Amino acid sequence: MNPSTAGARVLLDELVRLGLREVVLCPGSRSAPLAYAAHALEAAGRLRLHVRVDERSAAFVALGLAKTSRTPAAVITTSGTAVANLHPAVLEAHHGAVPLLLLTADRPPELRGVGANQATDQPGMYGEHVRLALELETPSDPERQAAAWRTAAARAVAAATGVLGGPGCAGPVHLDLPYRDPLAPSATSSATASPADPAADAASPAIAGRPDGAPWTTLPQPLPVTAGHAVPLAHDSDSLVVIGELPTAGHRAAALEWAAHHGAPVVAEPGPGTSPLVLPHGDLLLTATDWVDAHLPARVVLVGRPTLGRSVPALTRRADLRVEVVTTGEPGASGWADATHTAAAVRPFAALAVAGAGREPTPFARTWLDAGARVAAALAAHAAEPDALDGPGVARAIHDALPQGAALFLGSSSVARDVGQLPRVREDVEVVTSRGLAGIDGCVSTAVGLALSRTAPTVAVMGDLTFLHDANGLLIGPEEPRPDLTIVVVDDDGGSIFGTLEYGADELAGPMRRLFTTPTGTDIEVLCAAHGVPATTATSVDELVDLVRRPSAGIRVVRVAVDGAARRASAARVGAVVRDALAKEG
Repeated sequence: MNPSTAGARVLLDELVRLGLREVVLCPGSRSAPLAYAAHALEAAGRLRLHVRVDERSAAFVALGLAKTSRTPAAVITTSGTAVANLHPAVLEAHHGAVPLLLLTADRPPELRGVGANQATDQPGMYGEHVRLALELETPSDPERQAAAWRTAAARAVAAATGVLGGPGCAGPVHLDLPYRDPLAPSATSSATASPADPAADAASPAIAGRPDGAPWTTLPQPLPVTAGHAVPLAHDSDSLVVIGELPTAGHRAAALEWAAHHGAPVVAEPGPGTSPLVLPHGDLLLTATDWVDAHLPARVVLVGRPTLGRSVPALTRRADLRVEVVTTGEPGASGWADATHTAAAVRPFAALAVAGAGREPTPFARTWLDAGARVAAALAAHAAEPDALDGPGVARAIHDALPQGAALFLGSSSVARDVGQLPRVREDVEVVTSRGLAGIDGCVSTAVGLALSRTAPTVAVMGDLTFLHDANGLLIGPEEPRPDLTIVVVDDDGGSIFGTLEYGADELAGPMRRLFTTPTGTDIEVLCAAHGVPATTATSVDELVDLVRRPSAGIRVVRVAVDGAARRASAARVGAVVRDALAKEG
């Protein structure tokens, strides 16, 4: 067996022993040893292989596979620009604390810096955006090197999963893997030989691995999200809890439990799990500044990173309240989230551990919960046309029609905010977002990966620009695993969210459409047909509800046309309804 083949087989064998079950492979020559090794492992039933032609899409598929499973997924590329194409997903995994393994094949050292084809400086390419970056030694003497390859796999999995620092420390890991020719298995070494026995005459135990199938290095079990020693976060009867983007459902559950234990009201971005103390339309309530001024909390406990609007930052800038930040410790937040530079104190996540008897909602909490109820009632009455196909109406229809236990993946931009306008998210629905950086990059591919990681129904909702930005996510070969996934495209002919910002003011209307909304005129149904993906346009709420309720066999796309130009006026009307409802005390 040639050294490159042995090196790839040993490394992937050890990663599988450490829990790797999903590998996304992109075609390439320099990565051939890894491709053959992954194929052999799939043939042995030890992992599932997904092949993609677009490295950027492949990385987001891997991110989706790992996002809620919290089990590392790997993406394999060849050298050169292929490695750079992973960077958008690396950034999202870095800021979102998603365990992602980047296995990039490379030229050996003697072919770097000498004008060799497809050779660039891969080591260190991702900078501080990876938890660990290792360049493994070029395979030349497998018996000597195998133990180092196996321990490198353990270091990679430990860093990706954050098992030594907590789930908030999870993130991407880069293994740069230089290989010399020959890159294909030799004539005497089958391409489908078991990686657990990469050399029949192996003299080194490290080449074959431990005979009982155990990892070379045993890693600890993941720590609970509230693990660690910390002074518990004290009770304050006039505290408001704000829950932003968090790495895992466990983090969100712990934050909600702490708030319930202390009887504190909660403003929360959409996410998994809920609580009676979560204020309906909490973000909208904060926009009623006159009411907030009259009922100001003494303390805001900010857990995670707020990403959906400007009302939370506006609240935390107030000089007459105390802001305390609870950090998950992920490096993507540079220690803790405090974009307004107002934090008076920072607490580790372990400070949210609860003990003893809980408290009933405080009088302060009851006042805010009553306000939330009045806002919810007023907005329900305001929605006089329940069959309207606007952004919030589409979000409401999809949410109510989701099958029990479904996952709802939200693309960035308007749809996440539309779902945020729901009074509360159903307890039996898992809301999943990619808001580490909240970009529109890779949302189709991430949704595909998420659906592949689950057995329950998965529905993704995203705007037309988000969908088109990652249309390559539909590019899946006929032999590849396909998820059961419904993608609802809210087609407002461009980025209508900009119309709700300062760029949408009447005096700036001239260049608005070209510079910000950027409509494309793409026929989404024709685009889907080119990929062999069935697509249809829902022209009514009833039709949309029926399509969402109907189980999807494979990937299908449902397009819903909405009037993006009406979003700014609609937002203004909603704001007025909220202010009027809160002006009527009692």
